[in-house]
Amino acid sequence: MKNIFNQLHTEEILNRIDNLTPNSQPRWGKMDVAQMLAHCSAFQDIAMGNSFPPRSLLGRLVGRFAKPIFSNDKQVPRNMSTIPTILITDQKEFELEKEKLKQKIITFQKDGPEKCTIHPHPFFGKFSSKEWGIGIYKHLDHHLRQFGV
Repeated sequence: MKNIFNQLHTEEILNRIDNLTPNSQPRWGKMDVAQMLAHCSAFQDIAMGNSFPPRSLLGRLVGRFAKPIFSNDKQVPRNMSTIPTILITDQKEFELEKEKLKQKIITFQKDGPEKCTIHPHPFFGKFSSKEWGIGIYKHLDHHLRQFGV
């Protein structure tokens, strides 16, 4: 299973991000490419312990049962709902968001599993650092596939 803490997997993700252009079009979903990059960056902030969205009631009730979606070897389903605080609807600048996300991924990978947040995921609940590493890879892969890279 791919994990963002693996240097090769991080390099793969960074290369795919470099293949995006301001004109990349989504295969599904409502976000444009710059919004998607900002969304992924905001999700990185959660994993890095820089943002602490509250747990949703639905997440508290069923999150632990749905948790394998985030940490198994299957692809994340298209159009899955997102954490409300990282739903990006305003316009973003592509190059700025691209570089910001790349730097966060590099920092997260270099800091290693020891620096993962201990704060629970807003829907799925508590994650181990291994689950965060797999989940971050899967989340990025999902959105990069969304834009065909």
